[in-house]
Amino acid sequence: MTSSRKNKTLYIDKEAASVLELVANSLLKPVTKLMNEEESQEVLKTGLIDGQSFPFPFVLAPSGKKNEETIKSLQAGDEITILCDGQEFATLTTEETFQIDPKERVKHIYGTDDLTHPGVMATIKRIGNWALSGEYKILHGIKNKNKILIEKAKERIGAKHTSSLMMGANPLHRAHERLIRQSLENTDLLVIFLLKPYDSANLKFEIRKEALEYFINNFLPKNRVIIVPLENSYIFAGYNEIIIDAIVAKNYGCNRLTIGRNHAGLGMFYDCNSNKSIIDKVTGINIEITVASEYVYCDECKTLVSKNTCPHGQHHQISYHADSILALLEAGILPPAVLMRKEISSFLLSKLFPNRFKNLEKLYYDTFPVKGLLEEHSEKDFYLELMKLYQTTSLT
Repeated sequence: MTSSRKNKTLYIDKEAASVLELVANSLLKPVTKLMNEEESQEVLKTGLIDGQSFPFPFVLAPSGKKNEETIKSLQAGDEITILCDGQEFATLTTEETFQIDPKERVKHIYGTDDLTHPGVMATIKRIGNWALSGEYKILHGIKNKNKILIEKAKERIGAKHTSSLMMGANPLHRAHERLIRQSLENTDLLVIFLLKPYDSANLKFEIRKEALEYFINNFLPKNRVIIVPLENSYIFAGYNEIIIDAIVAKNYGCNRLTIGRNHAGLGMFYDCNSNKSIIDKVTGINIEITVASEYVYCDECKTLVSKNTCPHGQHHQISYHADSILALLEAGILPPAVLMRKEISSFLLSKLFPNRFKNLEKLYYDTFPVKGLLEEHSEKDFYLELMKLYQTTSLT
């Protein structure tokens, strides 16, 4: 029987709240609730829940002196209110409280407890010494519209196969485009999970989403591609990331998951006289996981190619490093079209440097051939015309 004591409060941040929402929306099944100590130890021992891979215990252990005092005072049956950003987020009926080791917790997530690792440092600050388990209910919860959207799209086109990609698109470049096209070639419906991190570094999520939507709406059969925002919380970090990716994709209704060869969690190891990866350890998740080729631009082939099919050496190949392309954009430089589609780079620069030019119209008419009519032009128009001049070869 639930206790009548309802005055106790726990404080969590948005990142923890997003993970609780994943479970509430059945996106981390077979996990359905916060684990107790016995269940946690079983996961650590076997790496399984109900015969399915799950990399670490699903527990709630928020840091902070008040949170620790509250958790230590709880008894079985106590109901507690969980606050996020000062608002009531959920209620939880306590099953059990128990101590954990924060350093061991991050080690299970990241594969290391080295505090020089940026993810470890950020996560360990958020983890307390006490965890609590039990059933919880999210208040004012909204039904996951994306699951419904995917199901309707599958019905509409009669999809037998639904593939998925986890992508930051930070920024969207030519190799991303090739990966998307290649994935779409072998499926009926493609779900792109666009990662939404909790820091403000690099391109904002809304800008990346708009760039990806532009590419889909103008260069792909848009009825076969769906973008799903995915809160990129700490549980998606570390060497177990692929397992969580596969679980989420499966619970969204996908039966295939494609990952890049440079995926952070892919890490190869040698076992039983053969090379293996974390994929070989995935058990019980009914989803096909494939590793995509690494794409480069070859100045001999004169096109974008897979490293697996290009006979020319690395000295002829240009790799697509998102951080370096982003560095060009952040410096206000228009990346070459071989690295990024001009419509995308023009859009991104116009967002990164709004109202950059004092007299855009004069600059536009002084720089480009015009039809003689006075027309208004945006900064995106300016960058598009500038790229055309960059691509002119008659004087080079």
